[in-house]
Amino acid sequence: MAIQIFGNSKSFDTKKAERWFAERRIPVQVVNLKDKGISNGELDSVISCLAKACGSRMDAIEELIDKNAKEYASIAYLEDSAKAQKLLDNPMLLKQPIVRNGKTAATVGYCPEVWEGWK
Repeated sequence: MAIQIFGNSKSFDTKKAERWFAERRIPVQVVNLKDKGISNGELDSVISCLAKACGSRMDAIEELIDKNAKEYASIAYLEDSAKAQKLLDNPMLLKQPIVRNGKTAATVGYCPEVWEGWK
């Protein structure tokens, strides 16, 4: 199981996610969005995983957008086709944490009930 946690060290939910996996001795790779961001391939993989649950890619992208972010207005009124690129340009607009289990599953936010099934 290859778990990646995308988040920010100041995000309480990211810290809770890291602690949840650490308590179960599950190794994770933590990616600080503020420092490293998220690559195009990683974002596309997360969107694809979420689209299976949400129904469409656009619904998955909307799920990823943090509506409480300071710069939310910069993405709120963009055309749907431009929103994924804006998330790549400004990863702090992503809701945190994004937890990815390989290329097959991903969650947004603190979701221990889903992660329990990944064991």
